[in-house]
Amino acid sequence: MTPDFSKELKRYNYLHSETDAAYHEAASKLGLPDSSMLVLYAICDCGNSCLLRDICRSSGISKQTINSALRRLESAGIIYLENADGKNKTVCLTEKGQRLAERTAGKVIELENAIFSSWTEEEVSQYLALTERYLHDFREGLRRLP
Repeated sequence: MTPDFSKELKRYNYLHSETDAAYHEAASKLGLPDSSMLVLYAICDCGNSCLLRDICRSSGISKQTINSALRRLESAGIIYLENADGKNKTVCLTEKGQRLAERTAGKVIELENAIFSSWTEEEVSQYLALTERYLHDFREGLRRLP
């Protein structure tokens, strides 16, 4: 049996893929692998340091990929790890890392903020509400899967 894709689902999948491709293009233009960009972005979202588990949660990529990116960034002097409580580690930017984050993830964040600033308050609210609803409904649907 072939799944039935509605035209809306096809368009959603296309837009989702194109958005992923645009973020990949941003990372490439800024000279970073996608995983390194996601790590720097997550750290910027938290300040200059972030718990490793929060990077894993917010990035949506595997712990193994995150750890590979962290090793690469650590060997380049971009980040360092500190023990947090128990098994948790905190990922911290070095001064060199702060400069790199500003030139890379910081630029992406500026672009994202500019996009939202160019929309009306109603458009932003509607976009976020519908995105949140889609996520909620998807998770609810997952709970019903065998």
